[in-house]
Amino acid sequence: MQSEVASTLNNLIETLKDGENGFKTAANDVKDTRVKSTFQDFASQRSRLATELQGEVRKLGGEEEKTGSSSASMHRGWMNIKSALGGGEKSILDEAERGEDVAVQSYEKAMKASLPPDIAGVVRRQYDEVRRAHDPVKSLRDSWK
Repeated sequence: MQSEVASTLNNLIETLKDGENGFKTAANDVKDTRVKSTFQDFASQRSRLATELQGEVRKLGGEEEKTGSSSASMHRGWMNIKSALGGGEKSILDEAERGEDVAVQSYEKAMKASLPPDIAGVVRRQYDEVRRAHDPVKSLRDSWK
């Protein structure tokens, strides 16, 4: 049971680390100060959420995930190529929203897992935060149409 819970949390940590890295990369690639600031805020949020889950995994006696996925580095690379090819803010915002969709789906999957009530509460609270982050990214993207 504890190893399943740790695995579920580590999947979320990986997703959060991917988001943190993606938002940092995107913040460096955009010119618009409003978009840059939003991405920097979300990178910090993802780092904070990942750190909280890493603590939960350690409490369970598990080994916590410390990095993002290998597919995330490909995602970041693709984002850089798109930017370099002149995709600009709109392309980066499209990609950020796609990343946010993945994060929301990861949390929805985790909430279906069998988690102890205290950990389920942490996951639910974090899910709400991630969901709230999705809307501003979508709004920023829509403003660049």
